[in-house]
Amino acid sequence: MSDIVEIVDSLEDRIGKLLHKLKDQQEINLKLKGELTASKSENEKLTLSLSEWEEKYESLKLASSMLGSNKNKTEAKLKINTLIREIDHCITQLSE
Repeated sequence: MSDIVEIVDSLEDRIGKLLHKLKDQQEINLKLKGELTASKSENEKLTLSLSEWEEKYESLKLASSMLGSNKNKTEAKLKINTLIREIDHCITQLSE
């Protein structure tokens, strides 16, 4: 009979330890989920910031070539031609 009591006590002890480990793992999981959410948010902000800086760089590069820089003149001409075509298209739509 005492063997059964010892086995039951041992099982209770093991179950208690497992439940404690489970609780610890759940807390760690919640913490990691919070960190993941924060990291995703930070990543989105950085991606937006990068896009804005890329747009500013392209605008600056275009402005530089329009101000007489020999670098990227072809690109500037293509951009101007594209803008002229878009303006012509808008004028055509307005006149209809």
